[in-house]
Amino acid sequence: MATDTAAASHPTGPVPDALRLTAVAATPGVPDTLHQAIRQLHAALGPAAAELRPEVLEQACVGYLTLHPTGRIERAGLLAVADMDLPNTTERLWVIDLKEAKVLHRSYVAHGEGSGHLRARRFSNEEKSACTSLGFYRTAGTYDGIHGYSRRIEGLDKGQNGNAFDRYVVLHAADYASPKYIRQYGHLGYSRGCPALPPEQFKDIIATMRVGSMMLLSGPGIKSRWLDGPAAGRRFLQRGWR
Repeated sequence: MATDTAAASHPTGPVPDALRLTAVAATPGVPDTLHQAIRQLHAALGPAAAELRPEVLEQACVGYLTLHPTGRIERAGLLAVADMDLPNTTERLWVIDLKEAKVLHRSYVAHGEGSGHLRARRFSNEEKSACTSLGFYRTAGTYDGIHGYSRRIEGLDKGQNGNAFDRYVVLHAADYASPKYIRQYGHLGYSRGCPALPPEQFKDIIATMRVGSMMLLSGPGIKSRWLDGPAAGRRFLQRGWR
């Protein structure tokens, strides 16, 4: 597993187009105090977050700080972030305890078959698109469905992921999201738009991300009303990560 991931994440020589990441623009309006706090958080997360790009972590933190006071996110101090621009041979989902500055889980996560091959390049909120939808999500209840034990998620970005609940975009286990699948085929398999998880980890991740937790699926072209740097800065000054 480590060999496949390392080869995909850190190729030698010229970087092939399939692995050339899209530059992430800085979130506008983030005050220096918050920007420094996020940099310190990233450093404190240690090696487990080495491949989590600081700009993507900043998106997640700004969204968390903007959303939490609205009541849409009830679980304080916890966020999950997936950088869907990374190759799917990378463990590109992180679940983070903000107060303890600790990575609770890191795992592979699949993207929709309509979104691309090794990396997710196309995103859609439409029914039957089989695409991943970018944006912020709130975790909802669990159920037993066609994929077994699963957790529903609600999109919080109208027009970008607002149909996720009706599309049954959920957190669930899938054999095609496992390290074994990568060893056999050289990449993960694909969902119908769900952020599918490895069978070895999904129960722990779903349990940690209980109702009211925040998750960000980040990728090229993401837009969100919750990426409000000034509002996030004010909230951080008032309450920190609480």
